[in-house]
Amino acid sequence: MTATAAETRRFEAEVAQVLHLVTHSLYSHKEIFLRELISNASDACDKLRFESIASPDLLAGQPELHIDVSRDRDARTITIRDTGIGMSRDEVVANIGSIASSGTRRFLEALGAEQKADARLIGQFGVGFYSAFVVADRVTVLTRRAGAAPGEGVKWESDGRGEYTLEAVELPERGTTVVLHLKADEDEFLDGWKLRALITKYSDHVAFPIRMPKDAASDAGDDDADDAGEAGTGADAAKPAPAWDTVNDASALWTRPKSEISDDEYQNFYKSLGHDFNDAAAWSHNRVEGSQSFTTLLYIPSQPPFDLMMGGRDERKGLKLYIKRVFIMDAAEELLPNYLRFVRGVVDADDLPLNVSREILQHNRQLERIKGACVKRVLDMIERLSRDEPEKFAAFLKAFGNTLKEGIVEDHGNRERIAKLLRFASTRGEGDARTVSLDDYIGRMQEGQDAIWYVTADGHRAAAGSPQLEAFRARDIEVLLMSDRIDEWMLGHLREYGGKPLKHVAKGELPLDEAEKQKLADAAGAAAPLLERIKGLLGDRVEDVRVSARLTDSPSCLALSEWEMAPHLAHLLREAGQDVPAQKPTLEVNPQHALLRRLQGETDEARASDLASLLLEQAELAAGAPLPDPAAFVQRMNRLLAD
Repeated sequence: MTATAAETRRFEAEVAQVLHLVTHSLYSHKEIFLRELISNASDACDKLRFESIASPDLLAGQPELHIDVSRDRDARTITIRDTGIGMSRDEVVANIGSIASSGTRRFLEALGAEQKADARLIGQFGVGFYSAFVVADRVTVLTRRAGAAPGEGVKWESDGRGEYTLEAVELPERGTTVVLHLKADEDEFLDGWKLRALITKYSDHVAFPIRMPKDAASDAGDDDADDAGEAGTGADAAKPAPAWDTVNDASALWTRPKSEISDDEYQNFYKSLGHDFNDAAAWSHNRVEGSQSFTTLLYIPSQPPFDLMMGGRDERKGLKLYIKRVFIMDAAEELLPNYLRFVRGVVDADDLPLNVSREILQHNRQLERIKGACVKRVLDMIERLSRDEPEKFAAFLKAFGNTLKEGIVEDHGNRERIAKLLRFASTRGEGDARTVSLDDYIGRMQEGQDAIWYVTADGHRAAAGSPQLEAFRARDIEVLLMSDRIDEWMLGHLREYGGKPLKHVAKGELPLDEAEKQKLADAAGAAAPLLERIKGLLGDRVEDVRVSARLTDSPSCLALSEWEMAPHLAHLLREAGQDVPAQKPTLEVNPQHALLRRLQGETDEARASDLASLLLEQAELAAGAPLPDPAAFVQRMNRLLAD
């Protein structure tokens, strides 16, 4: 093997941070390194198989795709070798030495959010290679890209302390070899039986053969037995070439009949697929035959993946797409709508063109049909949880309820079906327990009630304490308490359910019978001078001042027009940099309240102005609107309290 002088480079800052955490802090689930490195090797084989469709010569001289795992007790090394796509020099620098995506940054954010370093996080952000440094104090990578000349091999090496070396080497075969030089206290991973057990546990369903040297003593767990002839690692060339034994099942699980797959096998496949230590909450495995044939295996996680929480809506995830078992892409976003981005799984289609590209995916009618089937399967799973496993369903809503609500806006065709799955707190519930469905609400509506009433606020306590609820409580009308930030946006698109309109308690006119309307008109007439005085004192701070039919105990509240944005949402949007038009509120007052009576009899115009401002400002606070001048509000309160 010929080589050139090694070039030393420094890692980018955030990669160096990850490596520092890995080498000094990560302690739990150390064995995850093997799963992650095998997963990378499997991806490399998948990519080569796809590229070889258009360029068969990439497989020339080495048609088999497989992954080899071996160990050398004397050298204290573990070697993972694949015959996949390999990497060029530039790809090595981009994939290992620097940040090719935002995965590294989000990994660090997740560790900060958890306030602890845990190896179980490492696979979820595309930084799984670095898990090698959990058990190794030096890592060597030898790689040659498919189609490249033998002299274009690359050797990468690092001790994880901030620098790495890079040099050109002669490599006779394509693919990638990763050699882990184990730390002094990691001898357990030199046990052949241990490595085989970990492959079976984490990687049994990798669709390529994972091989280990066939050694009877090693199979029996004899720690004195060593794997012979580690190709590409610099091992003693005098050692005989090993006979290889396939350790994993090496078949695509989704291609097997459901009757032959155990629950444990489904769960193990999910954990490998989703880089998750937790069991999936539910899964659905289906084969569709006909004019368009395809297989789907879809999972609902039991907990939100960290990339879902840290990445937000911009960090899209999708399903793994295969065509006739040939891997096409890792995250085919076109197979599920954005609001179901938490779903993990595989789609394997029989009759899509094998040269499908991302551009074709965006305009392919067959994929639209597959997408529709996937959405149906996912909603079926969620409905089964709601019907048959209430505890799992409650956990699902806690984890993904707000994400599901996005479907009300994004998926018009399934809007009613999604709405049926949502749960809310209500004025008849206990605390913040979100257990009331829209069907529950309709089932106990009062006679003559024709609307589903709700209130939105930036927090449950604010919703439950909203002054607009007073008249509804007095009439024993249930109101849904919606306090998630997405609710106001969602309800702008969910105008009715089950033939019943959804109405905000603060918007529009309340439904009053003739006697109530007359009583309100009489109160407004009697309070006309007071209303005019408040309008004059507040000036252009309000659109109008009127007597409220909503209030029984509080002195004032804000009323909104039918299409007006709730103040707390307007505030959130402005904080996010959105351009939200200014809105003048309508102030509703309760003339029977002591504060209004005091204002009515107040002869000092300065104190009257303070009282009028206080009526507006407390109504704004209750509605979630920020005060334009908090200091002036405090001074007003102090003046009135001191009188």
